[in-house]
Amino acid sequence: MGHNHHHGHHHSTENIKSAFFLNLAFTIVEIIGGFYTNSLAIMSDAVHDLGDSLSLGMSWYFQKLSNKSANKKYSYGYGRFSLLGAIINSIVLIVGSVFIISEAIPRIINPEYADATGMMWLAILGIIVNGVAVLKLKRGSSINERVVSLHLFEDVLGWFAVLIASIIMQFWDVPILDPILSLVIAGYVLFNVYKNIKEAFKIILQGVPNEISSDEIKKQIILHIDEVGDIHDCHIWTLDGEYHIATIHITIKEKAFSWQKSKEVKEKIKKLLHDNFHLEHVTLELESILEDCDYNNCN
Repeated sequence: MGHNHHHGHHHSTENIKSAFFLNLAFTIVEIIGGFYTNSLAIMSDAVHDLGDSLSLGMSWYFQKLSNKSANKKYSYGYGRFSLLGAIINSIVLIVGSVFIISEAIPRIINPEYADATGMMWLAILGIIVNGVAVLKLKRGSSINERVVSLHLFEDVLGWFAVLIASIIMQFWDVPILDPILSLVIAGYVLFNVYKNIKEAFKIILQGVPNEISSDEIKKQIILHIDEVGDIHDCHIWTLDGEYHIATIHITIKEKAFSWQKSKEVKEKIKKLLHDNFHLEHVTLELESILEDCDYNNCN
């Protein structure tokens, strides 16, 4: 179980590393291209891409750190460090989107002209480079990869906007198209950032994962494990959106039971919770039907 989790994070690190180098190299190409085409749209996108590169570098660092094993200082390991990267990335993405909006509004009032043909070729290159990076990160499952993937998907959409605008601008005199499309993309990205940051805060505040129901867990244990009489004090949370944890207090029907019996019941419950609910780390406390549970504030 633990090995697969670690293995998954290794792929996350490699995916983010590849996307970081791709993005950084393309940002340099973009700055040169922006000067060459005299396009403020491409120059502002270069600034945005530079921000993306910094975010990717940071994500790579946090994801790498999250692979470290548990120790005395962090007994659950470093899984939440990648979550910290996701939150910082979301903030950078919000700042980037606000920057795009602040650049787009003046350009709607006073449209600017640029080399439409040069913009078109740079846009095609931008779609290819960012598209490859998005596809690499799409295979990842961590919230950090999803936020980074959103960064790059925003760039792909941005480049499609530049491509469409540059083609139309070669035939018609409508430079206003570029800032209008930029506003639409920025709105879309801000909406997605809100969803991601909401999920990240839910994890930090130890909310129950969306796909798991504590009522369903209680129901399944009582249904499948004959020895269980009652369940209370059931807590479920997630370390990083992937590695789920539970602590459960269980009352056994028997008035007295052996250590061996206790071990059997625990193994059956842990297997059920892992197979049906993907709970990786389960802590169980068993008590007989005669025991009083007031000391633990059970519910």
